[in-house]
Amino acid sequence: MVTALGFGAMRLPDDEDYAVEVMRHYLDLGGNLIDTARVYGNSEELVGRAIQSRRDQVHLSTNNHSMEQGEYSPDLWKQYMEESFEALGVDRIDFYHAHLVTWEQISGSFQEPDGPLEICQQALDEGMIGHLCFSSHDSPENIMKIIDTGFFDGMIVQYNILDSLQAFGAHGHKRGTSNEPAIAHAHENDMGVMIMGPVAGGRLMMGDPEQLQQMLSETTTSIPDLALRYVLANPGVSAVLSGMNTIEMVEENLASASHEHPLTEAEYEDINEMIQRYEKLADLYCTGCKYCLPCPQEMNISKIFEAMNYHRVWGLTEHARSIYQSIDPNAEACVECGQCEEQCPQNIPIIEQLKESHAALSE
Repeated sequence: MVTALGFGAMRLPDDEDYAVEVMRHYLDLGGNLIDTARVYGNSEELVGRAIQSRRDQVHLSTNNHSMEQGEYSPDLWKQYMEESFEALGVDRIDFYHAHLVTWEQISGSFQEPDGPLEICQQALDEGMIGHLCFSSHDSPENIMKIIDTGFFDGMIVQYNILDSLQAFGAHGHKRGTSNEPAIAHAHENDMGVMIMGPVAGGRLMMGDPEQLQQMLSETTTSIPDLALRYVLANPGVSAVLSGMNTIEMVEENLASASHEHPLTEAEYEDINEMIQRYEKLADLYCTGCKYCLPCPQEMNISKIFEAMNYHRVWGLTEHARSIYQSIDPNAEACVECGQCEEQCPQNIPIIEQLKESHAALSE
């Protein structure tokens, strides 16, 4: 049903007319999936403008974030649903998502009498929505529980090269929290899977790291090209959602997604082998076990080393510095008490590495 490349409309160009032009260019070139959300500012309104008179060309996806709100109620869910239809200017939404939900929410308030599940079931029966779906940043184990409820036809989860086998993912997750098992489980249950963050939320674009350049093959032309094709090579992935701010990005990404076979089996194996090699290198510095915490100076040592791994292992120095500068207190607060080193099961010279981290990332 959907093209391999979907248009993620979370961050659109500031020039609203140009944003509409970019989305229409995506449709002109054969793309047919646009994903937005009630919470994305005026994104739904701009998507509505882009698809005006072209509704039948588009598989339209949006998200209801009411369950994230402190004032959540079934009435708020219904209000956001009605607002989405009005903003988009449509009478049908193909993929309607419960936005960034947790297993706790789905197993609780989502199923309450007259709650979101019943509201959506009625909308399904009336043809207002085509498929009930969800998006989530919960653990893979909990995402699989959500899949097993049988309520949903599809999902949106994060998946990319950087997080696929990495000890530290986008939210500081430890090894084993990659969404690969959840994607496979969804595929086994005949669910559609859209991927958010295929280029790691822009992290793969920060700088020109040698480590990622080494993954390029004869058929991959750039890191974004590699990133999209790597994700699409996973048989459980139905489509990737890419935020595209220019006409050039639309054309480049559609070219990347148009390959009948995103990567050869040999290319896919080579990339995974390199990822695992860098993983082992990351573990030499820190496995994220957090036995070093709490620190008497209230430093988040594992978070500091997460940033250092981005710099030292992956070469993503700009991203590493942005993480480090958000940490307070940072490594400069160390008084060399040695408590962390006594508790570290890897016998990492933490004090020395904190000094190295501050020197490398505080610039």
